[in-house]
Amino acid sequence: MAFKEKREEKEFIEKLIRLNRVSKAVKGGRNMSFSALMVVGDGKGRVGVGFGKANDVSEAIRKSVEKAKKNLITVPLKGNTLPHEILGNFKSASVLLKPAAPGTGIIAGGPVRAVMEAVGVKDILAKSLGSGNTMNIVKSVFAGLDGLFDAKELASNRGKSLNELWG
Repeated sequence: MAFKEKREEKEFIEKLIRLNRVSKAVKGGRNMSFSALMVVGDGKGRVGVGFGKANDVSEAIRKSVEKAKKNLITVPLKGNTLPHEILGNFKSASVLLKPAAPGTGIIAGGPVRAVMEAVGVKDILAKSLGSGNTMNIVKSVFAGLDGLFDAKELASNRGKSLNELWG
């Protein structure tokens, strides 16, 4: 009997955005723990963000990946970019997301780049405005992605065909 190699293909792309060591002052000294901010995506338009805290790094990452898989959103894509420009806001962080021509690549800062790679966007221009807080930047990107219009859905709501809408 031949030995079959069992290879497990990962369903999601997992990106660690921020790993933070936090400490709490207690009677016996300092208690160290870790927090992890992760983004998971399938590279085809589904993406989620998760934040996990634990006493161990690997446990914090595992928790954040689990939470990210529970909070998946579907992003409408137009080829390898977004269908239209959008500004995402969360608290004092804003992120401007602009579709780009094929071959442009991902022109974005750290947290925004990680989210776009997980979504599967290959051409985009992004500018992070306001706060530099990593958590708020990621949440503002998700607010922007959540506000994108799907062309097919928009056309059907207006009672028109896709060709009539795009011209």
